[in-house]
Amino acid sequence: MNEELLINVSDFETRVALLRDGAAEELHLARADSYSLTGNIYLGRVVRIMPGMQAAFVDVGLERPGFLHASDIENSRLETLVASSGQKPAETSNLSNAPKHQDIRTLLQDGQEVLVQIVKDPISSKGARLTTQLAIASRYLVYMPFTNHIGISQRIEDGAERDRLRGLIQQACVSLDVQAGFIARTAADAVSDEVIQTDLRVLSRIWRRVSEKRAGAGCPDCVYQEIPLHVRVVRDLVGPAVSKILIDHQPTYARVQRFVSEFLPEALERVQLYAKPKPLFEFYGVDAEVHSALHKRVDLKCGGYLVIEQTEAMVTIDVNTGGYLGNSNLEETVFRANLEAAAAIPRQLRLRNLGGIIVVDFIDMVDEEHQRQVLQTLELASASDPARMRMEGFSSLGLVQISRKRTRESLQQQLCEPCANCEGVGMVRTAQTTCIEIFRAITEDVASRCKTGSPSLSDATEYLIRAPERVVDRLLDEDAEQLAQLGRLIEREIRIQVEPSYGPGQYDLVLMQGVGR
Repeated sequence: MNEELLINVSDFETRVALLRDGAAEELHLARADSYSLTGNIYLGRVVRIMPGMQAAFVDVGLERPGFLHASDIENSRLETLVASSGQKPAETSNLSNAPKHQDIRTLLQDGQEVLVQIVKDPISSKGARLTTQLAIASRYLVYMPFTNHIGISQRIEDGAERDRLRGLIQQACVSLDVQAGFIARTAADAVSDEVIQTDLRVLSRIWRRVSEKRAGAGCPDCVYQEIPLHVRVVRDLVGPAVSKILIDHQPTYARVQRFVSEFLPEALERVQLYAKPKPLFEFYGVDAEVHSALHKRVDLKCGGYLVIEQTEAMVTIDVNTGGYLGNSNLEETVFRANLEAAAAIPRQLRLRNLGGIIVVDFIDMVDEEHQRQVLQTLELASASDPARMRMEGFSSLGLVQISRKRTRESLQQQLCEPCANCEGVGMVRTAQTTCIEIFRAITEDVASRCKTGSPSLSDATEYLIRAPERVVDRLLDEDAEQLAQLGRLIEREIRIQVEPSYGPGQYDLVLMQGVGR
């Protein structure tokens, strides 16, 4: 399978798409005011203990306190700072002999300071999910400061290679006097000893900096920040199957090149600067894929279709034959439609980043062998998904239940908001999303005209934006500075006009020729 990684960067947003055989498989978004917090480490304060839930709320300086469950507290070496009037002495609670399921009240107390890491971003009205089981990842290793465990990725199946990596890490820990645990990631398979040792040294230095920053930090405070999106996805997603890493932003291209030359030298030739007139995501059809992924219906090649409904409690997927009539009998027609749906569903889950409980309602099949083959196809299509998944066979009602780990907001939650006109029944693009689309459209239009030498640009004096009132209000308020910067960048005036008849997400751009302000 051929994979390509596309990185689109602007002043307003960073977008990364993983393509497999030309189709978008995974999409990551990061906006200037809402970068993912997963992986960040904070010094936080316990603000509320909840014995009934065996959990605590911890203030880490975000809008809402984070959620820390007793099961996510490192029992072997809980790193804490006990808050008291006039002093903040560092303490280490040795709980190695504690019961496996200890009461939250014996682990934490109100006002206590604790070092925690975000494992799940705040979603909707929920705060971030926290853990004290800290882990800092590099390309090949995961550093765990509060354990002595050495683990190897289950995807490395060769016994000799697993033994080599385990022995190498143990030897490096002894020679560098590092007292910590490590996990060798899948990418470490067959990597040279020197590269693994370098990775281990880098992670050890990072942890020393975290410890130094923690010693002088206030509370709450961030003591470690995960690397930016465009570097993180290169670290996590680039493997032998990735043939190209295309980047349309020169500074980002240079930064990724530096990272790849240091940590992934074998992939350096694959890093390329995209300089074609047509926008990167449009050229590869990703914009169209994103647009389709915001809709419930997914058409299948056979003529059938899926209906994907996302709710607070779960995701439901309904499989329909649609216009597929088959050419033999009903059972065979249903089987073929279900088989194609089973192959398509995992890609949709990954592209839309849907997690939690997922219930699939396949078309009823009588033949148990057909059920087995559909389930096998579903499992095979899910094998490449990095998110942890678990699925059960067909229930007595003909439903298949899937559990997929959820670590960040879905694509729909990131790009849309409940529609005020329909009282939350439907979803529409946010004013922020529309503003960013406007900025991107202007930037790409100017770049395209410059590259093609269009005379219309030199004759133009301004751009006119026609948009609904909410979008105009945001352009004049929260995004006023970005709008002004964009005007200076393109050396043109940008004028705004309210269009009362336009609905959410609608706008027009008009290049005004020979017209003064």
